[in-house]
Amino acid sequence: MTTPALQASLFGESGPVTLNALAPRRTELGSGAWIDVQPGWLDGADEVFTDLVTGVPWQAERRRMYDRLVDVPRLLCFYREAAPLPHPVLAEARDALSAHYAGELGEPFRTAGLCYYRDGRDSVAWHGDTIGRGSSEDTMVAILSVGAARQLALRPRGGGESHRYALGHGDLIVMGGSCQRTWEHAIPKTNRAAGPRISIQFRPRGVR
Repeated sequence: MTTPALQASLFGESGPVTLNALAPRRTELGSGAWIDVQPGWLDGADEVFTDLVTGVPWQAERRRMYDRLVDVPRLLCFYREAAPLPHPVLAEARDALSAHYAGELGEPFRTAGLCYYRDGRDSVAWHGDTIGRGSSEDTMVAILSVGAARQLALRPRGGGESHRYALGHGDLIVMGGSCQRTWEHAIPKTNRAAGPRISIQFRPRGVR
C-alpha cells in the first residue's frame, strides 16, 4: 500500500508516544446528549499514524446502495473484544478511557474500530452508532484521531444547527449520553487539500 503524504503537526509530533492527563471539556448538546473534546491528548500521534498505516490489515469493503454495489470510501479494520490492538498506546488509551468514564459508563470500553481516510475523497455519511444497544440505551463512543485533521460534523436528528470539529494529531472526542440516538455525525468529503487520517473508535460491548 502506498502511504499518502502526511504533513506533520506543528506541535512537537517528533517527541515520544505518550498520553497526556485525561481532562476533556464537555459540551451539552441537549436531549441528554453531550460531547467531550480534548485536543492533543496523544503526543507522538504522527508516529502512531505511520505505524498503523503499515501495521493494520486494512480492508476495502463494498456495500449495496439501492440497486448496485459501491465501494466504501475509506479503509476499515475492526478489533473485537480481547483482540490484541495494533499499537501499545491504543490499549493504554482504551484503559485510560475506561477508568476515566467508569462512573458514568459503568463498564469498560472493549472494542476498537479503525477507519483510514486517505484523502478528501474518503468520508462517512451522516449516521449514529445504533447497531446494537446504542439504538435504545445511552452509551459512549470515544474517537482518537491520528494523522491530518479532518472535520467531524454533528447535527441533531431531524435537523438543526450543526457543530464541526477539526480532529487529528492526537485529538480526542467522546460522544455520550443519548448522542447516538438523538444526534448524527459524519466525516464529509472535501475538495480542499486534505491529508490522511486514521480514527480509532473505542466502544463498550454490544455497541457498533
